[in-house]
Amino acid sequence: MKMLSPCVLRALERFNAAYPWDHNAHYHRWILRQLPRRFNNALDVGSGSGDLARLLAGRASAVKAVDSDPVITAQAQELTPAALPVAFTVADAVAEFPAGSYDVITCVATIHHLPFAQTLTCFRRHLEPGGTLVVVGLSRAQTSVDHLLGGAAIAANVVMGWLKNRGRPSPRPVSMTAPTRSADMTFDDIVREAGDVLPGARIRRRLFWRYTLVWNHP
Repeated sequence: MKMLSPCVLRALERFNAAYPWDHNAHYHRWILRQLPRRFNNALDVGSGSGDLARLLAGRASAVKAVDSDPVITAQAQELTPAALPVAFTVADAVAEFPAGSYDVITCVATIHHLPFAQTLTCFRRHLEPGGTLVVVGLSRAQTSVDHLLGGAAIAANVVMGWLKNRGRPSPRPVSMTAPTRSADMTFDDIVREAGDVLPGARIRRRLFWRYTLVWNHP
C-alpha cells in the first residue's frame, strides 16, 4: 500500500476503524475450497485468534495451531470450544516447528515475518505425500499490475467494510490483533523463490493486498 498518498492512507485507516472487517478471514472459505473434505492432521502457522484453526477442525481429526504471540494465543484458546480437536501452541514457526507430518498446512498473513525460502522448505519437509499447503501472503507492490490491483482493492475494501457492517459504524472497538509489518518481497521474488522450493506451486495475485500459494505434495 505504499503507493497511497498519506492523505488517502489516513482516510482509509479512519474508514477501516469505523467499518472494520478482517482481510485475512475473507480468504478462509477460499482456503477450505482448496482442501479435501476430510483429512487427518492439520497445522495452521500464525494462527492468531484461531478462526481458521477452528474451521479446519470441522474437517480434521486434529489441528495444531502455532503463533509466536502468547497474548493472542491465549485469546484463541478461550474462544475455542473444548470439544474441537485444536491444540494451540506458542512457538517460533521455524525454530520450533511442531514435530510430525501433516496432511494440510495453512499459513495466512504470516510468512512475510519469516525467512521465506527456509519456511517453505520446512513446510515441504513436514507435509505428507499427497498433502496440501495453502499460503495467503503479502507482497510489496512494484509493477503496474500490483498498483492497479491496489487501486481496485481500495474501492473493494470500502464496499466490503460497508456491507459487512450493514452500513453502520461499529459500536465496538476493533479486537486485538498481532503486530504486523510491511512485506519486503515483491510478487516476482515470491514466484521465483517458491518455484525453487515447491516446483509446480500455483501462485496468484489477489485483492486486498494479498497473494495465494497452493502446493500439493507429489
